[in-house]
Amino acid sequence: MEPLRVISGRAVPLDRSDVDTDQIIPSEWLKRIERTGFGAGLFAEWRDDPAFVLNRPEHAGACILVAGPNFGTGSSREHAVWALVDYGFKAVVSPRFGDIFRSNSTRSGLVPAEVGAGEGRELLDHLLSAPDAEVVVDVERRVIEVPGAGMTIPFSLDDDARHRLLQGLDDVGATMQHLGDIDTYERRRPDWLPTLGA
Repeated sequence: MEPLRVISGRAVPLDRSDVDTDQIIPSEWLKRIERTGFGAGLFAEWRDDPAFVLNRPEHAGACILVAGPNFGTGSSREHAVWALVDYGFKAVVSPRFGDIFRSNSTRSGLVPAEVGAGEGRELLDHLLSAPDAEVVVDVERRVIEVPGAGMTIPFSLDDDARHRLLQGLDDVGATMQHLGDIDTYERRRPDWLPTLGA
């Protein structure tokens, strides 16, 4: 997982609330065993509509998704996060996230930037009228900025999630930081206990 400190680019305004994980990546896409290739199925049912926001040329290459409240609710499928990351998003901004979606995001290199409801609406409205606006998500400072509009919006992100994103640590990477302690523990275990050694 690559470290995420500052994400800068254009943002897609997804002016919908209560977007669940089945809408993010429909169940027919869950047959894959790899973690890649899910970007093609991102919002697959909605993308059948030519007017859907991801189908508009002005949003091609955007790396930030700005959505209404209650994003990522529903089932616990990690595939929803994998689809967003595979498509090219590095951050999702919303006034509220599903708890499991938020946790899956920080473990897969996607910043779940939770903002106040009023500020989230203001940001969405600005992006709907100015699709080429530059948006900056600063993970270290926990702020979203839209320099052209003079907007600075704080977002919440717990300290552990922030640390993992800044360091680029998934669950394996976080565990590897404690290899010395793990080795010390294993050396002190009695010989009669089972081990993972060869």
